[in-house]
This record gives sequence, structure tokens and C-alpha cells, in this order.
Amino acid sequence: MTRPSHDLGTAWRGPPAVPWLGLASAWAWASLMATASGHEHHTDDIPKGHAVSDKPLATILWIHIGLQTLAFGIIFPVGMVLGITRSRWHVPLQSVGALLAIAGYILGHTPRGGRQFQPHNIHARFAVVLMAALGLQIVLGVYLRLHWERGVHGAVRRWVARPAHGVVGKTLPLLSWTQMVFGAFTALGFCQADHVGQCVAHFVMGSAFVGYGVLLTLALLVGQRWLRRTGRSQEFFDSGVIAAWGLVNTFTEHRWGSAWVGNDLQHTTMGVVWWCAGLVGLWLARGQKRTIVPALVIILTGYAMSGHPQHLPLSTMVHAAFGYTLMAAGLARLVEIAFLLRDRPALDDHGAIGSFQHLPPFLLYASGFLFMGATEEQMKLVSDAGVTHVSYILMLYSVAFIMFLFVHILIHLSTSTGRSAVSPSSPSHAPPTGTGNGNAAVPAGSGPQQKKMTMKNNGQPLRDADGGGGGGARGVSAAGARRRAADAEEFELEALIEGDEEELDEEDEVDDIDRIGDGDVVRIEAGRGR
Repeated sequence: MTRPSHDLGTAWRGPPAVPWLGLASAWAWASLMATASGHEHHTDDIPKGHAVSDKPLATILWIHIGLQTLAFGIIFPVGMVLGITRSRWHVPLQSVGALLAIAGYILGHTPRGGRQFQPHNIHARFAVVLMAALGLQIVLGVYLRLHWERGVHGAVRRWVARPAHGVVGKTLPLLSWTQMVFGAFTALGFCQADHVGQCVAHFVMGSAFVGYGVLLTLALLVGQRWLRRTGRSQEFFDSGVIAAWGLVNTFTEHRWGSAWVGNDLQHTTMGVVWWCAGLVGLWLARGQKRTIVPALVIILTGYAMSGHPQHLPLSTMVHAAFGYTLMAAGLARLVEIAFLLRDRPALDDHGAIGSFQHLPPFLLYASGFLFMGATEEQMKLVSDAGVTHVSYILMLYSVAFIMFLFVHILIHLSTSTGRSAVSPSSPSHAPPTGTGNGNAAVPAGSGPQQKKMTMKNNGQPLRDADGGGGGGARGVSAAGARRRAADAEEFELEALIEGDEEELDEEDEVDDIDRIGDGDVVRIEAGRGR
């Protein structure tokens, strides 16, 4: 499909609206869920005291894993971002993801040979919650696409359906992550009986480190404007979470009143350090001040975990690598705040992000995956398979790199698709020259005659529609041109997008000013009335 024109009024509109895809997804979800519910689980081959049989996974189950990973791990997060940016690709992509998810769910309940599982495992139980959320999301999406706006439907649409659709859509990736973790438990028969507590500790804490890395990535790339509006620094929120988490750990890592066993004392003292340091960080971060206290907490946590007593040599090496990685993350964060930025905001005056600033978030991703991959049962499995600690650590780092890449891709989509394609929302993606990822129109003077001015996003000088330069021939300095470009970008494009909000529904407000890709030129008449 080619774009008929680069002119704003006839910009390429993307794929046509396809509410039938949502209807098909809803029908498939209802009918196939009913079919799957009748499936019986066989447990004849499961040894007594075990959660799974010794047979390998069946081919059908591998297809189930692939489809669900594709749908819930890739398609739905991408579709969520496209929904936030009001992209016309949101509905087709989410509909395809829903159909794949339903097909994968059915395959998971199809009678098959191979490995057998206990029927009421955590993965099967949580699948009901996940698929119910997906079904609700499909129903809300279809309702919104039908555009019933008269009478009571107008109020339901505005105050119930639309907010619920947004909340469920943003919650779905978190539910999907949880279900994938449960699926790994169930497939291997791990985290049963006495191992439950250790699995919970490793995967909750590991997921928290990955989540912290994701939040740092968001704050670095697209969160600076929000931080300025709140009047708080990043470390203020970090310290608050650290203090809260420390309080939880202090009273949950040991059953108070009983004897201290194993690593109870080390875990509890780590919780005490967290909430004490968190309170200090909250105090020092008042008034949007930067502080290195959260970085120090990460370093101390890494130091403690690097010396965590373990039963297997492989487990000792993996825990040490986790501790060193966490210490490196804290040290990198400390260097970034105190020496690289010198307590300034994460972005410099030109909106540039230094390459070193990507290191602290990535190391947090790596720390999280290392910790999630270091449970006793996992370490025994890897050790029995003859895998060395070096190979295993490199595998986990590879997963961290892929996750880091995926988060960056999602953030890029959030700033370059839908309404964000013509209205950059982050200073990190909109340099002060006004030549960011989007295209902007520049009014050329305030005289009675109208001029057509264009600005490309490739960083070239401003030119008028006739090809003339916008510089010295008219006595306009480069700095003045850049200021006018930035002002025009903010005023003109926000007016185009937000001016008709009272008349346009949020799902259709970009129908007339749809996607404008990189390298295109937008022309807007700029007259005296502007």
C-alpha cells in the first residue's frame, strides 16, 4: 500500500477499520473457551509426590507455548502501545493477538501424549484469570468500535467502557508476565512443597529488579517532562519504593517468635537497611534534588547477595555473578548522578542522552534475570545437565539484552506512531532545533501575505515551499529560526490534534491527521490570524 500524498489533508490513513475482527475474536473466545473447559487431565504417569511425569513435552504443547508467547509476550504489548498512541493498527493487531491466544489456549487443553501435569496447578488456575481479562478486553474493544454514542451509551462509553478498556489493556502485560512464570514452573514441575517460598522470593525480587530497570528506561527516554511536572526527582520515588519494600521484607522474611534458621537473619537485615536508607533518600530528595542513596542501597544489596551461602558450586557462582552485576548497576547509577550529570536532570540542555546512561537500567535487567534463574531446583537441573556457570550466565545475559531491546522498541513506537508521529511528547525525542521525529510547520512572519514554510525531520535547514532559504537572505538568524520552529511545532500541531476533542471520539481523533512517517514534509498555511 502506498501513500497517495504527503499533504496533511490527504495523509495515508492506514488500514481500514475492521470491527469484524473484534467480533470474530469475541465469538471465538466464547465458543472455544466452552470447548476447552470440557477437557480431562490424565495423571496416570505422574510419580507419587511429583507434579509432572518424566515424559518430554508433546509437540502440541510446544505449539501452545509458542503461540501464547507470541500473543501475550509480543503482540499484546505492542498493541497496547499502539492503543495509547491512537494508532489505526491497534485494533487489527490486537484482534490477531486475541485469535492466536485463543488458539493457543485450546491447544493447551487438547488431549495429547507426552508429559502429564496435575490438573489444578497454578498455571491452569491463573489461565482462567488471564483469559477472563482477555475476554473482557475483547468485549470492551468491540463495544467501543461499534460507536454507540446516543442516550445511555454515551455515558457508558465515556465513563465505563473507555477507562476500563485502558486499565485492562495496561494490566494485561503484567498478568501475561505472571502467567509465563507460572507456565515455566508447571512445565518443569518446580516450586512445589518446600520450594514454594524460595521460588516466590527469587521471582518476585527478580521481577522487581527488571521492573525497576524498565521504569528507569522510561524515565530516561520519555519521563523527564513528567518528573518536572511533579516537582520531584527520580530518586524521590525510588527511595519511597525502597522504604516500602524494606518494611515488607523486615516482617515477612522471618517468622517472628520462632528460631532463626538459614538465611533468615541476612534477609531480614537487608530489609532493615532498605527502609532505613529509603527514609534517608526521601529526605535528601526533597525539592527535586538528586541523591545517590538508592544507588548505595543497590550496591549494598549486591554485596550481600554475592556472598549468599549456597549448597551447589554452580549456585554459588551464579549468585556471585548476580551480586556483582547488581553492585555494578548501583555504581553506574552513582557515577551517572554524581559525576556525569553533576546532580542535574537526566537530560542536558540539548536534549541528548549519554550512552553511559543506558548502563544502569540494563544492569538491573540482567540482575533480575540472574536472580530469577538461580533457584535451587534450577541450579540442580543445570548442574546435572553439565552446563558450566559461564555458559548459564551468558544465556541469562542474552535474555536481558533481548528484554532491553524490546522495551526500547516499545518506547520508540510510543513516540513515533499514531498521534505521537506528529506530536513528539518527550524532550529526548524532540531536539531544541524543532527537528525531532515528527514533522512541524513553521509560520513565516506576521504579514498579510501567507507563506508556506516546511521543516524536515532530517535536521536540514528550514526552507520555504518555493525552495528558498530561511536564513541570511531575509536577515533571520539560525537561533531565531529554531525558536520559531519550536514554537510553531508546539502550537500548530497541538492545535491540530487537540482542537476538536469535544467533537471527535478518542479512538478516531487521528482519522483526519493520520500517520506521517519519517522523512515526509508537512505544509500548513500560516497567516496573520495565527
